[in-house]
Amino acid sequence: MNKIRSVAIDPAATGRLVIREFDAPQPQSSELLVRVKAISLNLGEVRSALTEGQSGYRPGWDFAGIVESAASVGGGPKTGDRVVGLVPMAAWSEYVAVPITQAAVIPANVSFEQAATLPVAGLTALYGLERNGSLLGRRVLITGASGGVGHFAVQLARHAGASLVVGSIRRAEREKPVREWGANEVVIGEDPAAAAKFGPFHMILESVGGDSLAAALTMLAPGGMCVLCGVSASAQATVELRGLMRTGASLYGFYLMNEAARETIGRGLARMLKLVEAGTLRPRVDLTAPFSDIARVAGRLYRDRAITGKAVLTL
Repeated sequence: MNKIRSVAIDPAATGRLVIREFDAPQPQSSELLVRVKAISLNLGEVRSALTEGQSGYRPGWDFAGIVESAASVGGGPKTGDRVVGLVPMAAWSEYVAVPITQAAVIPANVSFEQAATLPVAGLTALYGLERNGSLLGRRVLITGASGGVGHFAVQLARHAGASLVVGSIRRAEREKPVREWGANEVVIGEDPAAAAKFGPFHMILESVGGDSLAAALTMLAPGGMCVLCGVSASAQATVELRGLMRTGASLYGFYLMNEAARETIGRGLARMLKLVEAGTLRPRVDLTAPFSDIARVAGRLYRDRAITGKAVLTL
């Protein structure tokens, strides 16, 4: 195998995303070579690819597939194992090379499509919610609750024993699934300030930015934390800081790869896969399409915001 197909950016092409041939990856001794069966799309990577990515860049983070060759150092998944993993670029490819610490074996009753949703969105929800200690008996607010991160966060917060889980969403038609995932209350609109009547909150997982972040910071309980894991609306916000000072609440800037210093990506994925295997965590795959539809699906996710949960492409 000398060449593989992979998604790349072409600013001159309709939709900016095209499939081209590239040299096949050459795994290092501590890496697996994986034949990819499914990939999932995340809003951050799609936004970058469609608005600012350079020509020839190969985007993509999440994948699930079959180990074509195990790492020569041993100790990781074996040849033939079904795995899910995370790489910092070029996951939207027929084959990827991934470090053994960034992959986990998929249980038999979990599909490639389900597993592919977990790396970025699932781990962001898991690690973000864990940043301020136990949620048992605590109040939790999740903005963007119908999205990729949000739909995992609602379920994980309930599983962790939160006494009240409030989801903030923009569209009324998405209220039903958010409640089905476990939200006790749902507020609808661009501004989550309506959630204040259910607070104050020990944990707020904030993925919208802008005015949504400013409102979230006013709803923290003493010692509470707002974890900022996305800026889907705006990367700029004007915030009232005196409340944070008086209550000892905090704002935490979340970046997934920084969290890998506490727990490897592979171990985090293994934890999540156990929850999916048990039926405790239910990935929402709102759209499944073939690999060749990458430009159309990416545009629907970013420009139209028409997807609840996750979009998955299959190879």
